[in-house]
Amino acid sequence: MELARRIRDFVVTNFLFGDGAGLTASQSLLRTGVIDSTGALELITWLENDFHISVDDAEVVPANLDSLDNIAAFLRRKLAAAAA
Repeated sequence: MELARRIRDFVVTNFLFGDGAGLTASQSLLRTGVIDSTGALELITWLENDFHISVDDAEVVPANLDSLDNIAAFLRRKLAAAAA
């Protein structure tokens, strides 16, 4: 749960200027205009720096980064792989 909260807090603070009302965990961040390509790069940089992971170019796909749920699942997989 902590992981999901951290991701939501980052998105709300950096892309929604603190107003997360109406943001759902499953909504598409790209289709709803919450993030654009520059925002995706900012998100990736934050994930890499804060969680000490590396996001490969092939991993920069909507299935990994297009919703809060997708980001959390992706990050859990990356952290589990790093711990193994």
